[in-house]
Amino acid sequence: MGVWHAVRDAMCAARIAILSSSRKVASTGRLEAAALARGHAVEIFRPDALQIYVDGATPGLIHDGAILDPLPDAVIPRIPASRSFLGAALVAQFECMGVTCLTSAVALEASRNKLRALQRLSRNGIALPETVFLGADGRNDYGAALELVGGPPVVIKLIEGTQGVGVMLADSAEVATAILETLVKTGQDVLVQRFVSESRGRDVRALVVGDAVLAAVRRVARGDEFRSNVHRGAEAQVCAIDPAFAEVAVRATQILGLRVAGVDMLEGKDGPLLMEVNSSPAIAAMEDAVDRDLATPIIELIEAQLGGA
Repeated sequence: MGVWHAVRDAMCAARIAILSSSRKVASTGRLEAAALARGHAVEIFRPDALQIYVDGATPGLIHDGAILDPLPDAVIPRIPASRSFLGAALVAQFECMGVTCLTSAVALEASRNKLRALQRLSRNGIALPETVFLGADGRNDYGAALELVGGPPVVIKLIEGTQGVGVMLADSAEVATAILETLVKTGQDVLVQRFVSESRGRDVRALVVGDAVLAAVRRVARGDEFRSNVHRGAEAQVCAIDPAFAEVAVRATQILGLRVAGVDMLEGKDGPLLMEVNSSPAIAAMEDAVDRDLATPIIELIEAQLGGA
């Protein structure tokens, strides 16, 4: 890594690697800029450009045909949803080599699998919309599943997905059953979830960094869209987060073992209902909404993990 060698001679504070599909991704670019501004050396590694090497003694990673050397001091995983398995394996490899990782492999895997995340959160008393898992290799009773979540309309979700992809709203039992049968017969594991009507097209996203909510926005969908993802055209409005929502966001992040997370919560009639915990939240989009630097505190968190580098 010639860039790191050159910067090391200039007494850089630390070598920070960002696992990301491209530095052109807005949040990746913001984290890179924040790290450089604080005197760190930064490299962006595409997950598919690294190969895992094990020999029973010294684990390693191959990049550009050679063993990666020197290693980074810290890694910030910004893993695309399509690369979750590879991303978690790479983070685990860095951990095996003694590299500090902002997000652990265990936490990354736990947060990316919607069912596993809901199981852990439920076990720890986090309020959730009623949800039923239907496995592709199971004997599923679609009618019972719909009844358990309060009947249509219901939300149907693929186990893994992001930015609203794989999330559907079924307004009738017939439509829901048809969707579920199709997905299950094509080998998809799905979740059926109660539709929280009072929060239709609206949710609260809290950005948790360390042990506190750094910023929060209310995301409001446009038109008849029920998904409040910004990538779906929703508007992000800065908001003062209710203490009950802040408490849920921080607890959920801690339960899943994350240090940085975007926590999405529905505004239920009895309080917050946790929808999802995102281990690679869109930092740049939230910065635009709240008009505040959110990347630097994440770099400061890495510095604290490194012992004040």
